[in-house]
Amino acid sequence: MVTIVAALIPGLLGIGLFCLLLFLPAGTFDYWQAWAFIAIFTVITTSPKIYLAVRRPEVLARRVRSGPAAKTRPAQKFASIAYLLLFASIAVISALDHRFGPSAVPPAVVGVGFVLVALGLGIAMFVVLQNSYASSTVRVEADQELVSTGLYRLVRHPMYFGVLTAMAGTPLALGSYSGLVIVVPALATFVFRLQDEEQLLRAELAGYPEYSDQVRSRLVPLLW
Repeated sequence: MVTIVAALIPGLLGIGLFCLLLFLPAGTFDYWQAWAFIAIFTVITTSPKIYLAVRRPEVLARRVRSGPAAKTRPAQKFASIAYLLLFASIAVISALDHRFGPSAVPPAVVGVGFVLVALGLGIAMFVVLQNSYASSTVRVEADQELVSTGLYRLVRHPMYFGVLTAMAGTPLALGSYSGLVIVVPALATFVFRLQDEEQLLRAELAGYPEYSDQVRSRLVPLLW
């Protein structure tokens, strides 16, 4: 059983890493956008984990088995490492932008970034609550059932859509336009990972080919 303490440890480590990636390159703790971003990230990602640890620990157990080391497919290992490096790059570039000032992002645009981050993380967390088989590691379990309701009626990979939305909003939330350059390779990484994942799901998850015929959008509703 995954305890609340065990569930919170990865999140606390993540917060510590965020602090290093943001405040060290920024050269200051006087960076209100970074503090607000960390607060939003912490609240939205921690609250569902506490709920799952108490009510549905088996679901949380699937989520904590994450990271490149947990991947069994080479393409997934590559995509996972690339995603972590790209997200770290967004944080560092945005912090350097704050330090040296190439970007002058108005508070209203920063607010839009906060909304995108909150919306994207909220979608990703909702997917975890909706789909008990949602996992950081791509695999099909013996008793796994196809989920085709809720957000899965709009796109086949709503969690990826949520994460990409949050990534797109992160540079703006951190007061940087320069960090937006990382969003394009991040999108390419998710497309690569998604296509590899779909090969597995079509081959091993019952009903997935029929579901993919019904829900045509893979990542972005009405676009792709």
